[in-house]
Amino acid sequence: MESHCFTYVVITVLIALSVRLAETSTPCEFPAIFNFGDSNSDTGGLAAIYAYNPPPNGESYFHKPAGRYCDGRLVIDFIAESLKLPYLSAYLDSVGSNFTHGVNFATAGSTIRPQNTTFKQTGYSPISLDVQWNEFYSFYSRSQTTRQRGGVFEKLLPKAEVFSRALYTFDIGQNDLTAGYFLNMTTGEVKAYVPELLNQFKTIVKHVYGQGGRYFWIHNTGPVGCLAYVLERLPVTSAQMDKAGCASPFNEVAQFFNRGLKEAVVQLRKDLPLAAITYVDVYSVKYSLFSQSKKHGFEQPLRACCGHGGEYNYNVSTGCGSKMEVNGKDILVGKACKDPSVWINWDGYHFTEAANKQIFDQIVNGSFSDPPIPLKMACHRKLEHS
Repeated sequence: MESHCFTYVVITVLIALSVRLAETSTPCEFPAIFNFGDSNSDTGGLAAIYAYNPPPNGESYFHKPAGRYCDGRLVIDFIAESLKLPYLSAYLDSVGSNFTHGVNFATAGSTIRPQNTTFKQTGYSPISLDVQWNEFYSFYSRSQTTRQRGGVFEKLLPKAEVFSRALYTFDIGQNDLTAGYFLNMTTGEVKAYVPELLNQFKTIVKHVYGQGGRYFWIHNTGPVGCLAYVLERLPVTSAQMDKAGCASPFNEVAQFFNRGLKEAVVQLRKDLPLAAITYVDVYSVKYSLFSQSKKHGFEQPLRACCGHGGEYNYNVSTGCGSKMEVNGKDILVGKACKDPSVWINWDGYHFTEAANKQIFDQIVNGSFSDPPIPLKMACHRKLEHS
């Protein structure tokens, strides 16, 4: 009993010291963000490829589609704002992009491991994490060669020293889990390939480190069992629903993945001694929105704001912004709710701007991070290897 108390005291002191050291350290000055991920942080990648981002996406903030599967800003947008950086341009968007302060390689539907299907077949992006790495590797060298030409290129591309001082953010893994279920795999079969996913993830982080990346901000995956597209397409028994109405089996797999991801981060810290790696538990933050929705000011937590039909206002064939021909006229059936600010889920898959803002507000100060340091201190390695 005494040893347990001693251990608890030691852990508490270490956390307090870590936070204190972070508070007294000089804030990081990240000149850029390089982001890797899926639709949770896609600012225009998939839309640039498939031109698939219709109204009412973007209506709450940009007042038009802005490449995001959301009514407004994403967590990555709030991260950029907090670091006083412009919103990230998508690497795949060649029109009007400025990469001086970073690049977004994320695309909606992306997975860690490549999928043996086409986008039209399953909705999963061909731009998997290994492809995003290849894009970054190419950008790293070509941006410097092109920048030397001067003129407009010098104004649109980052300086060489930016890469070693930038923040590298990752938010990916959710689609790898649901992909297995949509292929009729069992929970056991999905869990069986998680170690492979994590090994591939570690490989990419090591590659980025090899190119000079030093500061990493890594989100775990969210409670997929609370999302309308999972609840509608992968129904479970009432006994498998938790008090929040979420599907426990799918959330348990997400937590299984997250435990493995946290272990992977621990190993990466050992393998990459010069890196400052922050693991961010967005799962807990997101789940609290669903399980304590009224406390957070949200209504109908499991239903999609923008959609059509069904218990969750979600239908895979008539999604947000979809139209239907009636008497020779196109009628919008994938309409948005009147007030997205009191909804958590935007379109069955993604969070509303209001939910994204709450998620950001809870993670920015380090309360859900390991080590528990705020975003603005994520370049410091204080105590994280102890």
